[in-house]
Amino acid sequence: MEMQNDFNRLMFFEHARRSAEVTYQKNPLDTENLTRWGGALLELSTFQSVQESKLMIKVLCILCWNCLGDILDVTRDEHSRHFPYDSILTLWYAISKLDEALAIYPKKQDALWCMGNSQTSYAFLTPDKDESKGYFDSAYDFFEQAVNEVFGVILYTY
Repeated sequence: MEMQNDFNRLMFFEHARRSAEVTYQKNPLDTENLTRWGGALLELSTFQSVQESKLMIKVLCILCWNCLGDILDVTRDEHSRHFPYDSILTLWYAISKLDEALAIYPKKQDALWCMGNSQTSYAFLTPDKDESKGYFDSAYDFFEQAVNEVFGVILYTY
């Protein structure tokens, strides 16, 4: 039963990712869509092993898509067609979408919250206590910004 639930989750978030790609072609400045896309990619990244997820998060936090695209000499579309669940790029791509949303609308609370989640995920995957503290601190900053944007919203106060 659990395997079926995982498969259903995978299919749901893959559908959300593909839908967001189509919407992005029509309106690349849609912050709601960018946030949905980033969130779907973050969920898809959980289907990787712990070590792959850790590497993926680190690469995503350091690189930007244009730099990586130049290195790999591929476009986003070419890459997603050939490597839809690449362990190194999925989470990076998620964070890049959230970065796009925050560049357009820096106070978008759900994008800030997702960014906090990505930093928390990386912190939990980091065995070095001192190193992980930096990621927890970054996550705290993103969560705090999200809370400040929607002070009193039940979702963030419980």
